Amino acid sequence: MMTSVDTDLMRVLADPLRLRIVTLLAKETLCSTHLIEETGARQTNLSNHLRVLREAGVVETEPCGRFTYYKLKPDVMASLAGQFADLAESARSAADNKRACP
Repeated sequence: MMTSVDTDLMRVLADPLRLRIVTLLAKETLCSTHLIEETGARQTNLSNHLRVLREAGVVETEPCGRFTYYKLKPDVMASLAGQFADLAESARSAADNKRACP
């Protein structure tokens, strides 16, 4: 049973704009133009966040003519969800464990 969460991935997803991007990409594959429209972010800011998400392995790209589409990698999200499920199960199991004070 795993009792920790991938802290690097959590740091990546802790940013509100990156979390918004991930939420949007969970619904459909989008190009940067769509993401700019949906988030209101500037192109350079959005590009930097997408680079971080790509490097973390959260999203992958799909070139389409002069556009680049981004899609979420569901296995990464499923792995993170599994890590949280393991933590929840560990907490349930440990609910009656109490360390005595010295």
